[in-house]
Amino acid sequence: MVESLLYGSGTAKEWKETEIIPHMPLRTRRWNDPEEPGDGHRLLICRYRPRGLPKGKETWDEWRKELGPSPELLAAFYGKRGAPPLSWPEYRKRYLAEMRERGPAIDELARRVASGEVITLLCSSACADPEHCHRTLLKGLIEARLPAGKRSSTDSGQGRRRGSGALP
Repeated sequence: MVESLLYGSGTAKEWKETEIIPHMPLRTRRWNDPEEPGDGHRLLICRYRPRGLPKGKETWDEWRKELGPSPELLAAFYGKRGAPPLSWPEYRKRYLAEMRERGPAIDELARRVASGEVITLLCSSACADPEHCHRTLLKGLIEARLPAGKRSSTDSGQGRRRGSGALP
């Protein structure tokens, strides 16, 4: 399609807006969301493998459980072991602290995205709110390591607000 836009006989007036698809090098979805064109490398970032999914039926290309929250953080977030559930701000703070130890893995993903690879970060099927999910926090950490011109259109890196996933 790009070739037809560059070399085709059509003029800019003839282009349809739907033909221009924004490049999103880093996406977030749930592991059970159907694969979409442009998902690229689907990377599962959950600590635990989804239950009930037979081997060979995976919807991801790679599993990096070390980029998911620790078992202790998950238990605290859900209020297991007799403690009240963690608030989102406390969970966010603890997850980002855990990810400080995962700098090399995050740097590797940033390099891959900067080189043009499309990566879709996949999380639990139960996580319906992407704004309150570690996949969005991890996306923010990766994007913070990208050169300004390589960030997604939704993150220019300027005016980053508190809570966006960047390390403090």
